[in-house]
Amino acid sequence: MSTSAMTAIHQRLSGLTPTEQRIARYVLDDPRRVVDASITHLAAASRSSVASVARLSQNLGFSGYPEFRLALATDLERSETERERFQVAEGDVDRGDDARTTIRKIAFAEASAIERTARQIDIDELEQCVAAMRAARRINIYGAASSGLAALDLEQKLHRAGIVAQAHTDLHLALTGAALLDERDVAIAISHSGRTLEIVQAARVAADTGAITIAITNNPDSPLAQACSRTLVTAVAESTFRSGAMASRIAQLAVLDFLFVRIAQDDYDTISNNLRLTYDAVTSHRIE
Repeated sequence: MSTSAMTAIHQRLSGLTPTEQRIARYVLDDPRRVVDASITHLAAASRSSVASVARLSQNLGFSGYPEFRLALATDLERSETERERFQVAEGDVDRGDDARTTIRKIAFAEASAIERTARQIDIDELEQCVAAMRAARRINIYGAASSGLAALDLEQKLHRAGIVAQAHTDLHLALTGAALLDERDVAIAISHSGRTLEIVQAARVAADTGAITIAITNNPDSPLAQACSRTLVTAVAESTFRSGAMASRIAQLAVLDFLFVRIAQDDYDTISNNLRLTYDAVTSHRIE
């Protein structure tokens, strides 16, 4: 569970009740006004009840509203420090921003996504996934659209390391490949929302064969997370340009790098040698 209030809201927003979503969106709209607000004030301002605010806090993983408000204040302090480092007044890209400001805001958003993801990643869960992948006969990776690009990136890394892995971005190939797995195999399903139907279906088919299934998603309560035996959670808050899947893609790639490097460390000599051999194999195709 993330200790970041903002991350928790973004991760779990779609699974909240309509009343809880209304409170959550009020918080997201201007979190600074909530930090100093009592639970009674927030309930009135968001047209809800004290009980609903308390329930939202608990559903986000906090003991109650005081802990949630403290976590929110910590988020704002950390965000202010990060914005100063990137020299941006606020994080979202505006249509009137010049090129320099736009670049700084994108850098701020993507660096923040990696930092938040690294801070809240479940290390024990990560190590369990690494152990499963190291022992696997083969690894299937499923992803669609931008998550498909992340799947292909992991396939390329594992291929060069000498590990049998295949990325499927086509639904039929994903399903047929998943149907041929067994308890010796691992299936990795990637979806930011955790609600992409094709990816959830492929994960369920793989799970039915007995394969170890790993979800990489921003929503720990999503259908994908529920379908898989293991879950690695990113911590991303996309906004104006969510359709561009920028910060979410960067966070996914970071998690995949965590997995790959831990695997390489576990069999350092063999994988280092494989990486050198594959590098040498394509050296003649580089222009001097």
